[in-house]
Amino acid sequence: MKAIRITGYETEPNLDDVSQPVPASGQVLVRVRAASLNPLDVKLQRGYMEQFFPQTFPYTLGTDLAGVIEQLGADVEGWALGDQVVARTEPTAGGAFAEYALVPKELLAKAPSTLPLKEAAGIPTAAGTAWQALFESAELTEGQKVLIHAGAGGVGSFAIQFANCVGARGIATASGSGLDIVRLLGADMGIDYRCEDFVQKVSDIDVVLDTMGGETQQRSFEVLRSGGHLLSTVMPPDETLVAAHNVTAGFVFHASDGQRLARVSKAIDQYGLQVLVDRTVPFTEFIQAFQHQASGHARGKIIITFD
Repeated sequence: MKAIRITGYETEPNLDDVSQPVPASGQVLVRVRAASLNPLDVKLQRGYMEQFFPQTFPYTLGTDLAGVIEQLGADVEGWALGDQVVARTEPTAGGAFAEYALVPKELLAKAPSTLPLKEAAGIPTAAGTAWQALFESAELTEGQKVLIHAGAGGVGSFAIQFANCVGARGIATASGSGLDIVRLLGADMGIDYRCEDFVQKVSDIDVVLDTMGGETQQRSFEVLRSGGHLLSTVMPPDETLVAAHNVTAGFVFHASDGQRLARVSKAIDQYGLQVLVDRTVPFTEFIQAFQHQASGHARGKIIITFD
């Protein structure tokens, strides 16, 4: 089978011929229809995450996939050959950017029925991170106001839609065409971060979802109400600012979880949510797609197909 692998940190991904894996007990073999890129993939390739996710080389890139169950290992119940699934593998294992991938049964979830299977590959990390931050950490509820930074990105685009699902008011920062995107996704307000100061535009925010870090995160404390929550996907919040503003804050370290992913998939079907797709490309054009992900300019998800 074909797999996209690296032989060391900072080495260029290569399209290699490798043996098709065989599922062990508790695993399934998934015929990958599509996989999606994440900022994490770039960080892993560059070695930035070695302390948290050490890799064994050669390493097959990718964590987020959608496909069809091809083979069941022993002790796998509740799944059948041909089931359409989504999954996020553990970053230490990778394996999504390949024609076939091994997935532990506890990381599997049924793919949404309302989305094309290939688009569903864009769900696991982006939607799972937004869900974990908004509902498991911040416990976002109806009527609250949430400020979502980089609303036209993968995590932000799902966060806007999730806020709508529970009747919260979503406010998103973006720029250029991203402003149209966040409004189409259902944001109550879009703020152009290039020429507008969000601190001057909003106040008494219940929840801030920070996907930017740095100065953006620091200034976000100024718009939170007393007792509000700041969740960051990029860096731990400054505890001095947390105490000074009488708020709570945390770093969202997203963990692979099939049960969470199943809840996300169910919500997508229930509310008709969509995956914001930047582009869909065949695996033979992976290098260009990877470079675009690394540029930081993707609007939503980059989907890699394995037809």
